[in-house]
Amino acid sequence: MRGKVFIFPEQSDTAYVTLIPRVRKPLRSFTLCLKAFTDLTRTYSLFSYSTKSKENELLLFASKKGEYELYIGNAKVAFKVPLLRHGPVHLCVSWESVSGIAELWMNGKPVGRKGLRRGYTLGRDAKIILGQEQDSFGGNFDAKQSFVGEIWDVYLWDHVVSFKNLCFTCYTGIILNWRALTYQAKGYVVVKPRL
Repeated sequence: MRGKVFIFPEQSDTAYVTLIPRVRKPLRSFTLCLKAFTDLTRTYSLFSYSTKSKENELLLFASKKGEYELYIGNAKVAFKVPLLRHGPVHLCVSWESVSGIAELWMNGKPVGRKGLRRGYTLGRDAKIILGQEQDSFGGNFDAKQSFVGEIWDVYLWDHVVSFKNLCFTCYTGIILNWRALTYQAKGYVVVKPRL
């Protein structure tokens, strides 16, 4: 997928991309990075990782303009971010079980740290979906929470990566690698070269 994007052209409850991880294992920490472009002003899901026991095992969600929510095991924290002019956003979020600390970076700058789900472990058998928020394992989508726009450069590691030294070619502990992505697109999703 190097140099390409997923385009979600319209609001829908049928368009999504399932990402197939390189390995399936419980996660006691992670780092998730992605880039997105949208002009939506309503809420929408950016990344949904659901297990049979928790629909919001790991969810990155834009709850309103200037705020992102991170869910871990159905618990959530909200990060207020500076309002940006029209353009793409680069988001990275990390979390570690031992401290429960989650950290959000936006466009290369730290937004803040919050605590949730200290001691928790994310389940291993997950459905990972872009474009929709899972209200049940692998489905029950709501068009009013769907993503409309472009998503690219999605990476997920099984450990906390230093954002100052972020390396997209570092493959140690990588679960999702945009450059060698395995996926299934459903509904009206288009793959195009990045502009």
